[in-house]
Amino acid sequence: MSAKGALDGLGVLVTRPAHQSDGLCRMIEEKGGKACRFPVLEILPPSDSSRLQRCIDELDSYDWAVFVSANAVDRALEPILAAGNWPSATRIAVIGKSSAQALLRHGLRADLCPAEKFDSEALLALPAMQQMTGLRVAIFRGEGGREYLADTLRARGAHVDYVEVYRRARPQADAGPLLARWRGGGIDIVVINSAESLRNLVAMVGPEGSELLRRSVLLVVSERMLPLLEQLGFQQAPVLADNASDTAVLKALAAWQASRGH
Repeated sequence: MSAKGALDGLGVLVTRPAHQSDGLCRMIEEKGGKACRFPVLEILPPSDSSRLQRCIDELDSYDWAVFVSANAVDRALEPILAAGNWPSATRIAVIGKSSAQALLRHGLRADLCPAEKFDSEALLALPAMQQMTGLRVAIFRGEGGREYLADTLRARGAHVDYVEVYRRARPQADAGPLLARWRGGGIDIVVINSAESLRNLVAMVGPEGSELLRRSVLLVVSERMLPLLEQLGFQQAPVLADNASDTAVLKALAAWQASRGH
């Protein structure tokens, strides 16, 4: 099989937010796969934007700005850059390549980004994040989420502020066409980016869809997802991508397809 047809006939359910699925879906289809878009997260403005406004006013007092996602980059930088230039003394750290690419769209470059694993643990392992005593750090993120990054930086002596610039919601969607496609054998594997995405998908497809889902193969982007899959009763061994980037997900899909003898 040529690399071009590495996903020939593979039905892939892509659950990313609508504005973040096009690149992966295009890559799947270029390799002969059939991408099915069904967003299970919607990105909305934060419940309270006052913290962001305060951060804009004092951004030059921070030593580091950490963006945990591409959504955090886009939602924070639009108002920040509308108010003025990025302060030259405030260094920028991101957790993944998608966030680094989002920065470039706004004319900025990341000073720090993990090379492979794209999570808080990988960022915290970098030398620049070890000696943090007295440094001031702003973490741009969505509402909620893990506390591990901030807790670890504080334990290393940093003064950390959260700046919540968006919130995630479960979209309203008709799952009927998806279930019909699933029942007809059109879904071979489901791409899931987070525990919240999986819980939303279960709720959105209802009891019948949940049974189809539990019998399906899931592709996940973090080992942290594995205990939840066991807890929810998934029957198939999941596929684990190296990270959440389009390239890593496509590579994992191609390897799984090849392992099936296609």
